[in-house]
Amino acid sequence: MTPRPKQVTLQEPFRALFYSPFYAALARGDFAREGVEVRIITVGEPDRAVANLLSGAADLAWSGPMRVIRDHAANPDSPLVSFAGVVMRDPFLLVGRAPRPGFTLPDLKALRLGVVSEVPTPWWCLQHDLARIGIQPSEIAVTTGRTMAENTAAMLAGEIDVAQLFEPFASQAVAAGAAIWHAQASRGPTSYTAFYATRAALAAQRPALIGMVRALAAMQSWLHAAPVAEVAATVAPFFESLDRAVLESGIARYRDLGVWARDPVFPQAAFEALEAAMFGIGAIPRRPGFAACVDTVLVAEALG
Repeated sequence: MTPRPKQVTLQEPFRALFYSPFYAALARGDFAREGVEVRIITVGEPDRAVANLLSGAADLAWSGPMRVIRDHAANPDSPLVSFAGVVMRDPFLLVGRAPRPGFTLPDLKALRLGVVSEVPTPWWCLQHDLARIGIQPSEIAVTTGRTMAENTAAMLAGEIDVAQLFEPFASQAVAAGAAIWHAQASRGPTSYTAFYATRAALAAQRPALIGMVRALAAMQSWLHAAPVAEVAATVAPFFESLDRAVLESGIARYRDLGVWARDPVFPQAAFEALEAAMFGIGAIPRRPGFAACVDTVLVAEALG
């Protein structure tokens, strides 16, 4: 008799191109091959994901480790834990209205910058980058509160000079004549997306989660070897309204920038870069530390 698949409810915060590795694993059947039946739900409001994990409405989620860091910083007894690194460099880009060879971050002091409002992490990280070179946000003409779509339109219309965007907005802007000035991935390892769950769920669903980590590893090997067109075709059903050329452009850019991890091991350096940015700009009152927030044992067991 064939064993029944282990069932897992997995939640995404919202649909985004930089989450393509997860969609690829679903589309390719990587989780199913490991005997795990995944039911995916979209929460829409990322902060609601924590409530779903605590209530048992979901078994695990993918999202920014910043949510686990923030919870542990406020509550040392937090049950949340991250594991399995997937997006381990910053996927956000500074996009300007025209090519600007030689752009450096100090140039922002003379420019009008539209920053991301949908999620806090990219602006936290950019503020920390600026602070490390002696620049405060008050020295820059910053526009907040607009969506990336609104900032793209404002940048193309000349209302602002540069917009902080992720894909596919960046590739869409480039197709309209804009140019990539700066990739926040150039900072180096920074943890942006991993699985997270409660420690109780890690114990209760351990065989299934070990299978999911193995599935991620298989997907990651394929992701970095397959032609861009094949990757785009694989995840295209998750982006039905997106032009295929834009999808391929975004995937190629993220792969070239090293945004996507090559295996599920969660690098401590990537965690500490994010934690330092959050602490440095005052988003958390203390640093809870890698050991408190990241489970490395499950991934080590999965990878053997």
